Amino acid sequence: METRASGHQELDVADESAVLRALEGFGPSVVIHAAAYTDTAGCEGDPPRAFLVNGQGTRNVASACRRLGVPLVYISSNEVFDGRKGRPAEPYSEEDEPGPINVYGRSKLQGERHVQDLLADFYIVRTAWLYAHGGENFPAKVLRAAANGHPLRMVTDEVASPTWARELAQAIVKLLLYPTRPGQGSHAVGWPVPRHRPSAPYGIYHLTNGGSCSRYEWALKLLELLGLSVPVEAVTQDQFGHPSRKPAYSELANTRAASLGLVAQRAVWLKPQSGTTDSLSSGTPAASTFSMRSATSSAVSR
Repeated sequence: METRASGHQELDVADESAVLRALEGFGPSVVIHAAAYTDTAGCEGDPPRAFLVNGQGTRNVASACRRLGVPLVYISSNEVFDGRKGRPAEPYSEEDEPGPINVYGRSKLQGERHVQDLLADFYIVRTAWLYAHGGENFPAKVLRAAANGHPLRMVTDEVASPTWARELAQAIVKLLLYPTRPGQGSHAVGWPVPRHRPSAPYGIYHLTNGGSCSRYEWALKLLELLGLSVPVEAVTQDQFGHPSRKPAYSELANTRAASLGLVAQRAVWLKPQSGTTDSLSSGTPAASTFSMRSATSSAVSR
C-alpha cells in the first residue's frame, strides 16, 4: 500500500499540465482532492484566486482523473448552502439544493459542478468546521487569544458541526474500502488491497461529527475543556463585521454514509479525548491516512 500527498509547493492544482504529470507519474487507484483556498475573508477580497484554486483547480484534477480512468474524492464544504433551509432549523441532506452566499461557497460549488460534469466515478464529500493540530483552525485561534489574555467576541448566528480532521480521514477510508472485510468490523480499514476500486455508490456524501453549535458555544466549550477563564462576548455576524457572510445554520445530515453503516455521528468536539485539546497540544498532526494506493492533491490554504 502506498500513499502520496503533495503540498502546494510541490504541486499547484491551478497548473493543469503539472496536475496531469503528477498523477500519471504516481498511477493512483483513487485521487483525494483536498486542495482548497479556505480563507473565507481572503476569498471575499480576491474572488479570482478563489475560483482559480477551488474552481479551476478542481476542474484540472477532475480532468486528469477522467484521462487516467480513476475515481476522485473531492472535499467540499457546508458553505455551499445558504443556511436558510427552514424553521425550525433542519440539517441539510445530500439531496438539498446548494445556494452559497459567499465567494468561498460559490467557488467550492463550482468545484463540485466540474467534478459532476467531468466524471461518473466520484465522491463529493462535504464537511464542516475542521480542526486538528497545526494550522489556523478555529480552536487554535481561540486558544492563542485566550493564552494572550485577550477577551473574545464570538458570533451566535453561525451554526454548524465541528469535525475532527482525523475522524474525517477515517470516514473517507471507510467509504473507499466499503464494504469492509467480512468478519473484520467497520474499523478494519488497513487490510491489503493494492489496486482496490471503491464499491460504495458514487455521489455526494456528508461527513461530519455529530451535533452542532454556534461559534460562541464552541469557544465556551474549548475554554471549559482547558480550564481557562476568559471573557467571551456574544455578538451577531453583523456586529462582528467579518468580510464574508456565513450561513446561519448549516449542520449537515450524514444520511448516505449512515445508510451504509459507515458513520457514527459522535459529537466528539464536546469531549477532551476528541482531539479538541489533544490534537492542539500533543504535537501529533491529523493523519491523512488512506489505506490504499492513492494520491492527495496539493493544499492551498491560509
